[in-house]
Amino acid sequence: MPKLIVVTRDGTENNVEAEAGLSVMENIRDAGFDELLALCGGCCSCATCHVHVAEDWLAKVGPPNEDEEDLLESSDHKRANSRLSCQIDMTEELDGLKVQIAPED
Repeated sequence: MPKLIVVTRDGTENNVEAEAGLSVMENIRDAGFDELLALCGGCCSCATCHVHVAEDWLAKVGPPNEDEEDLLESSDHKRANSRLSCQIDMTEELDGLKVQIAPED
């Protein structure tokens, strides 16, 4: 199982045993992090699963698609490393991925 490092809004780092094949959002949700609302359930129709990807992982997770970028534009907390966690598929290659839950809008 790949490891996912989830940083909460208060800066606490948590190691999560992630399940490959699920999205990063599903792994964060299933690990019990209430800060990540994910109201649309992963349909890429809201931005409540917004995370900031650690800089050294940006190339591996890739850029947001057009729909994701449009949703991220609505956030006051959008950064160059912003992604919607529902749009990142967790894979073995992402073992050690580090994301921080973005502040709530």
